[in-house]
Amino acid sequence: MEKPHTTPKDFFVWFGAMLSLYWAAIAFIFLFFNYINYTWPNALSYLPNNPYDSGIGFQMASIVVFLPVYMVLSWLIRHDIAADPTRKDIWVRRWALILTLFIAGITMAGDLVTVLAAFFGGEELTGAFLLKVVFLFMVAAVAFMHFIADYRGYWEQQPQYRRRVCWGVGILAVLTIATGFVLFGSPSAARQYRFDEQRVSDLQAIQSQVTYYYQQKRELPPTLASLNSATLGFSVPSDPVSNAPYEYKLSSALSFELCATFERQSLGKNAANELSGPYGRAHDTWDHAEGRTCFTRTIDPAFYPPSPTQAKPL
Repeated sequence: MEKPHTTPKDFFVWFGAMLSLYWAAIAFIFLFFNYINYTWPNALSYLPNNPYDSGIGFQMASIVVFLPVYMVLSWLIRHDIAADPTRKDIWVRRWALILTLFIAGITMAGDLVTVLAAFFGGEELTGAFLLKVVFLFMVAAVAFMHFIADYRGYWEQQPQYRRRVCWGVGILAVLTIATGFVLFGSPSAARQYRFDEQRVSDLQAIQSQVTYYYQQKRELPPTLASLNSATLGFSVPSDPVSNAPYEYKLSSALSFELCATFERQSLGKNAANELSGPYGRAHDTWDHAEGRTCFTRTIDPAFYPPSPTQAKPL
């Protein structure tokens, strides 16, 4: 019997299906990992205040786009096989399925090696770490079982189960993305996080100019307007949304406060410990509460000695 011929259509449909599958699966795994990182943060890892900056938005978009693409291409493949059963035996199908089984098997083996290496190395097996390991193993195991069943023709024999699997995967994808919105807010929240990041950046720039002013004049500026300098090319920024000026108040000869009104509470790892007081007062970090938050800073004269050169007037 003559072997079925693989057409360019077969090759690119299978290539697109596998690419879409891998892309969506990797995005799903990393999205779940990010959920774990923000739910159980590691004190040694850095998490941006805007969770969408950690790739969550890109991972959500990847699932929304590539999972339906994979399902549509899979439907086309099965439609072609139903019309011509010899399409089951084309080489590109065998290679795609076996490659996927190989990747899933290697992933499970590497997952177990990671756990054992951490255990034998005396590392702490935290709940978050174990949850990631178990989740990755489950995803790889489910993929392995699904595609070995496909390779053996199980889904052609049981089409009702195949439809249930498709519906289950779709519902899981929707729930996964909805979980992100529950944890971090809607896409509009991402915009609020970005405005808050700009506010923090503005306050950091103001603080830098305040310390420079002190280093040059050995006193803190009486007002923020004192920091405006055409020579230095610095103009005191204002709130990016309301355009209102930031608050600046002298607490003592060496201490000052900078205040801003934020739209979201920061998700920094120190936020829970640093935020206190009626205005969400923060001390040594830029973590902030929702609403008005003040940051107290104290100049250490020994840390900011007089400038060795004569500075130009501010």
